[in-house]
Amino acid sequence: MTREPVLFVSHGAPTVALERGPYADALAGFGAAHPAPRAIAVVSAHWTAAGAVGITSAERHRLIYDFGGFPDALYALQYPAPGAPDVAARAARLLEAAGFSTRLDPVRGLDHGAWIPLRLAWPEARVPVVQLALPDAPPESLLRFGAALAPLRDDGVLLVASGGLVHNLARVRFGDPATDPWARAFDAWVAERVDLLDAAGLSRWRERPEAPLAAPTSEHLDPVLVAVGARAPEDRPATLYAGFQHGNLSMRSFALRAPAGVPPRSTKGEAP
Repeated sequence: MTREPVLFVSHGAPTVALERGPYADALAGFGAAHPAPRAIAVVSAHWTAAGAVGITSAERHRLIYDFGGFPDALYALQYPAPGAPDVAARAARLLEAAGFSTRLDPVRGLDHGAWIPLRLAWPEARVPVVQLALPDAPPESLLRFGAALAPLRDDGVLLVASGGLVHNLARVRFGDPATDPWARAFDAWVAERVDLLDAAGLSRWRERPEAPLAAPTSEHLDPVLVAVGARAPEDRPATLYAGFQHGNLSMRSFALRAPAGVPPRSTKGEAP
């Protein structure tokens, strides 16, 4: 039996969809090295839910260009991945069983936090995709949310959590190659907690002195908790990319998966 990984990706500014470089190469390398999953379930910072969790259920997705002021070429990009209504229904059942209210949404498309990283990793757009809203909830609930989705991994579904470890648009300086010390410090702390799979420590991220600058709002950091919540007992973190753009925007991305040759164990009864 093969268990699909969990991928956390910092999706950065929308312009990464047009850029070639180490970040794009890292995502493309992951997609090329990883056998195509049966489907992808993606949680993005750009669709949040204070109530029922929306889940896209269409047979085909439209793209949402939820940004402004960028080059025209960005708005011409397409990603015609099929939907996966069966995976959407399965995800809804898993979440409802864990106490989350859900709603299937046959209208909403994929926002840029979903389609841009997927387009870099799987440009052929052949793998069916389902997007789920990110709960506007405390860390403990986000860990439970990830844990509830974890059984999808044994169904051949790759879980992708898309956000950013350091994300403060008020402090971004486009094109500046220097990185703010506070951004480096917070990024390093989160990376250390992820390396240790320290869910409890990550839940207390607001206690860090850099937190007000690094995450003035939580929606871009919250997907990290979803990813860690979906971990399996044998998973180990693997850094896919580490670096910054525009002064302080962390692009750190990682996968959680079992080392080669280690068989998957049951996640039943595992604590988030």
